[in-house]
Amino acid sequence: MECVFGLVGNGFAIVVADTSAVHSILVHKSNEDKIMVLDSHKLIAASGEPGDRVQFTEYIQKNVALYQFRNGIPLTTAAAANFTRGELATALRKNPYFVNVLLAGYDKETGPSLYYIDYIATMHKVDKGAFGYGSYFSLSMMDRHYHSGMSVEEAIDLVDKCIMEIRSRLVVAPPNFVIKIVDKDGARQYAWRESVKDAPVPSA
Repeated sequence: MECVFGLVGNGFAIVVADTSAVHSILVHKSNEDKIMVLDSHKLIAASGEPGDRVQFTEYIQKNVALYQFRNGIPLTTAAAANFTRGELATALRKNPYFVNVLLAGYDKETGPSLYYIDYIATMHKVDKGAFGYGSYFSLSMMDRHYHSGMSVEEAIDLVDKCIMEIRSRLVVAPPNFVIKIVDKDGARQYAWRESVKDAPVPSA
């Protein structure tokens, strides 16, 4: 029931994820951020089993930081994607992670890029990608409206169309989404699209 998707525009990459923490028929919270900032110019959006997702993305984040600490230079987006794929491939033969990943980044030499990595360690560099039940709708919307060289405004408009389609078509659609962007100025949160807010916990 998770929805994670992303696309590459003119000088930037955007990733979007639902924010629902769900188990069986229960929604535990609706503000779970599934997009982690790997370093100053990389984002990793993940879907899958909650424990695997959190543990694996934190493991990748700390190893990317360790590489930069040891060598004095950050990994490129392609190198980080290949490292992520390698760790999934190694785990696949021991204790597999059920995690699907979209890794977005920006490099001075090559510009923005987006990598699609699934739980069986298949990796592709893509212009647009999606995971989860929401992918049936977001991929069809992006196939129809996506074009190379999109501006930020065009990309956000397309993201909003995808979110609207998921909310209106998917019977178990998540209510809230977080949007993050990475460009020459770094990786950061761009916006939230909320239709449900978690109720505040009453004080004792």
